Amino acid sequence: MMSMRQCNKGFSLLEVMIALAIVAIALVSLLGLSNRSILVQDTIQKVTRATLLAQQLMSEQELNVGNERLSWEPQGDDFTAPFEEFRWQVSYQDTLISQVKQVTVVVLWGEAEKNEQVQLVSFLPVGVAE
Repeated sequence: MMSMRQCNKGFSLLEVMIALAIVAIALVSLLGLSNRSILVQDTIQKVTRATLLAQQLMSEQELNVGNERLSWEPQGDDFTAPFEEFRWQVSYQDTLISQVKQVTVVVLWGEAEKNEQVQLVSFLPVGVAE
């Protein structure tokens, strides 16, 4: 005669359905994580590009001081390809030292409501003796 233990070798339909539900929940969570990871990577890339563009603009401002090409007026424009999604602004402010100006370079992208930007601040001499 067969014992009760030998008859229950398989899984019941309820056990299989519960296991599949747990696996499905885990897979949906992993897919959500991968989508979030892609969005974070995109944001990191934009911040890195904006930082490099801001550093380039600040370097140009520093070079123009020596060539006396700066008008000390606020400026702004869009970048050319392949960075057309970014725009920039440069502004100047007086400091407590009359021979030094504060220069602020801002690189923006995306919608204004999201406030996606990188800002660099530096100080440049007003009159450079050659």
